[in-house]
Amino acid sequence: MLSEQNIKKLDDLKKFYPTKQALVLPVLWMIQEEQGHISEDAMRYVGELLDVPFGHVLGVVTFYTMFHDKPHGKHHIEVCTNVSCMLRGSAKIVEHLEKRLGIKLGETSKDMKWTLSEVECMGSCGTAPMIAVGEEYYENLTTEQVDELLANLERT
Repeated sequence: MLSEQNIKKLDDLKKFYPTKQALVLPVLWMIQEEQGHISEDAMRYVGELLDVPFGHVLGVVTFYTMFHDKPHGKHHIEVCTNVSCMLRGSAKIVEHLEKRLGIKLGETSKDMKWTLSEVECMGSCGTAPMIAVGEEYYENLTTEQVDELLANLERT
């Protein structure tokens, strides 16, 4: 399931990790990078590859929000809904995004262009409300700024 290049990376990483179980996160990153998400088959593969119980791998994938157990859209929009963001208008941002994208939190559009997720604190309490799209953060948002961001993303 891992490419030859990632198998070589794994062999190199083994020198730096004290146990096989410690390699679960980097191997899951490799799989998600290659496949776009981590399927149940991929989780079983990781368990067998690293001699780690499937339940442990499943627990890691479902605990961390950066791992996806189903395909995501081209643009993954994560909206912080923790207390600071909520107090500064993230509910309005969520409602606006749901209307504009035609999907609800936790859903992916049928055309696989958008995924909308709710996340806990992303450490931007002083500049709330905020969202992340991939590795980019957008803070102090208004619905007008969200519209501008979506228009820019639609062009890509």
